[in-house]
Amino acid sequence: MDTTIINILCLILLFVGILGTFLPVLPGLLLSICGLLIYKFGTDADLPMIYIWAFSILTLASVVLSYVIPAKTNRKYGGTRWGSVGSVVGTIVGLFLPIPLGFLIGMFAGVFIGEMLHDSKDMNKALQSTKGALIGFIYGTGFSFVVGVAMFLVVLLNMFDII
Repeated sequence: MDTTIINILCLILLFVGILGTFLPVLPGLLLSICGLLIYKFGTDADLPMIYIWAFSILTLASVVLSYVIPAKTNRKYGGTRWGSVGSVVGTIVGLFLPIPLGFLIGMFAGVFIGEMLHDSKDMNKALQSTKGALIGFIYGTGFSFVVGVAMFLVVLLNMFDII
């Protein structure tokens, strides 16, 4: 296969991977790491293996943190297991809603509804838990986004022999 076609495929995978860091219907950094691996092993690129190892570890860390961070921030802001379950259910339901950012709206609504089902008298606690879910989402998404952009830039810079 032509190197130019492989390079274009890699850049597309890396770009779609970046989009996937905040769109849950796409596998995010998994697409990006595939683009990086195809670039390294599918072309004659002289990309050092340290980048492959570093980005593999960061991708694994991102997958783990995407579950840990929201749970920790939810708990930090007074959330319960009900809010966490509501978050998962809301995200799944939101994916199928024909509205922009339905997954995100569904996640926050799920947290709020879950907390209200747990304790219907404490709306402030439900709002605080929802705030925690938002902060956790921003942290997790931000970390994944930065890793995805870094992968894209490393490949792009290597293509132009800058690194």
